[in-house]
Amino acid sequence: MSTDIDWTGWPDGYDRIILDEVDSTMAEAARRAPSLAGPTWILARRQTAARGRRGRAWANPEGNFAATLVMQPNGPADQAALRSFVASLALYDTLRKVVDARQLALKWPNDVLLAGGKVAGILLEAQGAGGAADRLSIGIGINLISAPAPAEVEPGAVPPVALADYSQAKLPAQGVLFELACAFAEWETRFGQFGFDPVRRMWLSKAARLGEVITACTGREDVTGTFETVDEAGNLILKTAQGRRAIAAADIYF
Repeated sequence: MSTDIDWTGWPDGYDRIILDEVDSTMAEAARRAPSLAGPTWILARRQTAARGRRGRAWANPEGNFAATLVMQPNGPADQAALRSFVASLALYDTLRKVVDARQLALKWPNDVLLAGGKVAGILLEAQGAGGAADRLSIGIGINLISAPAPAEVEPGAVPPVALADYSQAKLPAQGVLFELACAFAEWETRFGQFGFDPVRRMWLSKAARLGEVITACTGREDVTGTFETVDEAGNLILKTAQGRRAIAAADIYF
């Protein structure tokens, strides 16, 4: 990726907004969504109140990557949620341009691992009524130059890492946005044309700990079992002592 940004080749049908500073790109997406004509990427060079899944704080110093894609999926909410896998594959394709792809893995449901550590995360928020998703915001954070200290993450969580520790490439946020937007548009097109199955199969080929014993913490219970697959609805399938379990949402621990 070059430090000089040439926007030639930016995906058709997608807009972009680049800001110096916001509280969070997810919050900015919610504010701007009613006035957006189509899918739009919002990139901020700095975030002052970034957040991750379940309202957790997300450290995002200047030089790291923070962006949100706002789109109108016009479909069922459960189908909109599958964009987590689309975004994961787009992140994988973006990062493998600057690091050895063998060091990358995708952690269900929404993290990208580099050399076993968390280098990027995805946050989805959908709005709608009657089981439909009228608007979907996909927030993406990448530790480009620095990662949170181990003491800042939950006990047992995957330790965070920074891309700069594994690549000598200079990665301006706008350049990352260009590559990510192009990769996302390609996977979104496949998803729209062929459905979830090819996305699911490609995601599984890059899945972390597939075939190994992991623990899914749902908030109500901890379920430990062998990670067998991801089903057609995007659920994590675990083989446990009590039988196969489909997990719709959980934090995963290795």
